[in-house]
Amino acid sequence: MLLHGATAAAPAEDALRPRDGAVRGGAHPTGARGVARGPALRALQQLPGAAGTRADPPSPSFSRSVPAPQLSAEELHSPHMPQSLRCDACYAIAFQLEEKLSKAEAKLGRKALRESDYVEVLERSCSQSWDYGVQELNGEKRLTGPGLRSQQPLSVAMTGGPWPSRLAKMCHSFVGEQGEEQLYGAHRRGPSALRELLCHGEKGPCAPPAGGKAGRPAPPKALQNEL
Repeated sequence: MLLHGATAAAPAEDALRPRDGAVRGGAHPTGARGVARGPALRALQQLPGAAGTRADPPSPSFSRSVPAPQLSAEELHSPHMPQSLRCDACYAIAFQLEEKLSKAEAKLGRKALRESDYVEVLERSCSQSWDYGVQELNGEKRLTGPGLRSQQPLSVAMTGGPWPSRLAKMCHSFVGEQGEEQLYGAHRRGPSALRELLCHGEKGPCAPPAGGKAGRPAPPKALQNEL
């Protein structure tokens, strides 16, 4: 208690000095009312949910059910290629024959093969493990595989099953009907000549019926010439 007329002692000098970690005119740098600066500010900005930072928006997620092709009894069990898929099958066979013959010629510097060589190549081509299947394309069942039109991004292709054996049987049938010499001669004239001979001839699977249209459009050239 101060007596009347007395003066209060001046506060000690040490009491006026800011304490360690304090900021003049404010609270601690990380306090509610203080202002963080320098490394402290950068550290705060890196915290999840910190004010002033931008978070990447979450990626949208969705799911979609893609049904498998619904096959008929013929498409499932027949040993022969279904009529509706024979044109696609012919394009696949022509592509494989062309590819195998071209690779064999490339080993000889693009020279013509001897008869025994191209006969062997054609036989191996038909006996390969045909990596093809069937899918729904614009509501229509189509074969899918090398040399054919690309499949849709969201589609299910059924491979294996009866398709490899059907293609092999159809390929051997083409070779037997046309003969190795005629097939190789068409190949030497160009890839389109072999395809035209097999698929668009008078009895070809892609030939239009009397008064009708061709069974399938030709595949893109980029696929026809793919090696």
